[in-house]
Amino acid sequence: MRTVLRIFLISLLFLAGCEGAWNDPYGETGRRGMTLYSSFTERPKHLDPVQSYTEDEARFTQQIYEPLLQYHYLKRPYELIPLTTLEVPKAREIEGGKTTVYDIRIRPGVMYQPHPAFVSGNHSLERSRVEKLKSPYDLPLGTRELVADDYIYQIKRLAHPHLLSPIGGHMSNYIVGLADFSKKIRSFDKGDWLDLRQIPLEGVERIDSHSFRIKVRGSYPQFVYWLAMPFFAPVPWEAEKFFAQPGMAEKNFTLDWWPVGTGAYMLTENNPNSRMVLERNPNYRGEPYPSEGEAGDGESGLLADAGKTMPFIDRVVFSREKEAIPYWNKFLQGYYDSSGIGSDQFDQAVRMSIEGDVGVTPEMEERGIRLSTSVATSIGYVAFNWDDPVVGGPSERTRKLRQALSIAFDVEEQINIFGNGRGIAAQGPVAPGIFGYREGREGINPVVYDWIDGKPQRKSIEAARRLLAEAGYPNGRDARTGQPLVLYLDTVTRGPGDKAAFDWYRRQFEKLAIQLEIRATDWNRFQEKIRKGATQLFRLGWNADYPDPENFLFLLYGPQGRAKSQGENASNYVNAEYDALFERMKNMSNSPERQKIIDRMVEIARRDAPWIWGTHPKEYSLRHAWLSNDKPNNMARNNIKYLKVDGKKRAELRAQWNKPVLWPIGLIVLALALSAFPAVLSYRKRERMAARPAA
Repeated sequence: MRTVLRIFLISLLFLAGCEGAWNDPYGETGRRGMTLYSSFTERPKHLDPVQSYTEDEARFTQQIYEPLLQYHYLKRPYELIPLTTLEVPKAREIEGGKTTVYDIRIRPGVMYQPHPAFVSGNHSLERSRVEKLKSPYDLPLGTRELVADDYIYQIKRLAHPHLLSPIGGHMSNYIVGLADFSKKIRSFDKGDWLDLRQIPLEGVERIDSHSFRIKVRGSYPQFVYWLAMPFFAPVPWEAEKFFAQPGMAEKNFTLDWWPVGTGAYMLTENNPNSRMVLERNPNYRGEPYPSEGEAGDGESGLLADAGKTMPFIDRVVFSREKEAIPYWNKFLQGYYDSSGIGSDQFDQAVRMSIEGDVGVTPEMEERGIRLSTSVATSIGYVAFNWDDPVVGGPSERTRKLRQALSIAFDVEEQINIFGNGRGIAAQGPVAPGIFGYREGREGINPVVYDWIDGKPQRKSIEAARRLLAEAGYPNGRDARTGQPLVLYLDTVTRGPGDKAAFDWYRRQFEKLAIQLEIRATDWNRFQEKIRKGATQLFRLGWNADYPDPENFLFLLYGPQGRAKSQGENASNYVNAEYDALFERMKNMSNSPERQKIIDRMVEIARRDAPWIWGTHPKEYSLRHAWLSNDKPNNMARNNIKYLKVDGKKRAELRAQWNKPVLWPIGLIVLALALSAFPAVLSYRKRERMAARPAA
């Protein structure tokens, strides 16, 4: 029986171990401080602020690096506020308006995170010592104060030809002398560390240790928005010199892997194939939580921590999840604090009332899971090539054809079928949350919608058919030739799911007896056709770089035509009045006068219909009841410092939801014991026989 007892005791120990592992899969039990659990899907490659970022990369870098400005966390429309500056810099024109100057004052006392780059002795390491390091943080750590030279250094890095900044060319068009600066440093080898402090840049001038000046060609009011992007985060020269040492790159000790910032968090664990960890920067100065927001924020609890010092969370654990189903199940078990909603999980998570109100399902509600929604500052649309003789140009014939197609193309149905209702129909080029966007009745597109019972309603297909007939295509045939109207849509092949979308597109045109031919190709070929103007209709989208109407309205500005100037006006739309109004509007501050000009521009664009105004995507996210202060922000990803976690509540609910099911293991133990019992009896019988004295 001792054998059976051993099996039983071992099984109990096994069960105890299982229960501990079940309730704490990340091994975080006993850790002090508030921890947030999140995930990422794509392997981060670039954490250097000079590079462009994927969505996942931005979630890391924007917690670590601090550009000069940031967007107010709660206010909408989006508002710029200081981050490391004392105030939002004001534009000042000089040289009769040929140059604009921005004087920038840095907040004193801002300190960098602890990092080995700030210890001078770490700048002359032997390769053999570097090869033994597991992390840069194995070396002695130091820090220093943020100074104006650090921002100047980063601006120079934008022009470095070996760093390949995606905005280097664009900034060279505006920052005085940046293009010439880039030419100066092209002669240096890629492997050499170049101390950019030694090369002057005409358009960026140091005033004192905490002040500097940027000179911009002409008038470019939108330049101030760039100062809120990580491209304009400070990089200390010591970091570049430290990582340029022999052997560092082979160990992945680079700014792409180990960023150096002044933000609320620092990266302390970097395994991009599995897990990455951010921890509170012990040198962070602290920042007060906002004390005001937009209407409804107080009732939603978003102002409960007004004035309290951030960040609230001490540690953020990001785990890589390659598959949606395991990730979703872990969220439901409480091992992730928030989650997006995939198409496969939508019906399980979200319910929509007959009136169109959106909420969580009873299953989610029972767990205290809450839903947040926000309309993205982006637009997806179907464009008409203005240079095409059939659908383009300013003639009444082509304009009415475009208007008819705009009515027939049921965007609301498209959103419901292919987006689970996650989107709103666009009424013009400007996205919600951007100055110039109109809500309600005054914001509808009267070419496509009527205002009925307090909401927009798409005009009938009969109205579209009348316009089509007036365009000279009664019943979908050219009145002059009797030939059926055939149109061509260029798009990018995405996968097996395309067939359903393409069939739906064809049905929209069939409402008007128009035949639609879809020409699907790869992205490079698609872009080439647009550059050459070799399209008729095509699908495209735009995501705002910054929250200014200019960043949307320039997509229809004539001189930006893609075929002629390789600009962002992919439809090649031209309207003299629209272009003249754009010139007036683009450099204006937000004001009633600017709004009036925008209203007229949108009215012109609606009438001309160079696009089928498509969709503003609506983003849905879920969060557990223990996570607070979570408000979607489509212009920035530096939200973690605002978040708060009730760790005690999370632990209680995790334990409640994940009680180990022990009876199957108990059944196995019993089966093992029963199977062992005959063997024990046989063994004991042999022992007794062996113990008998010989006859």
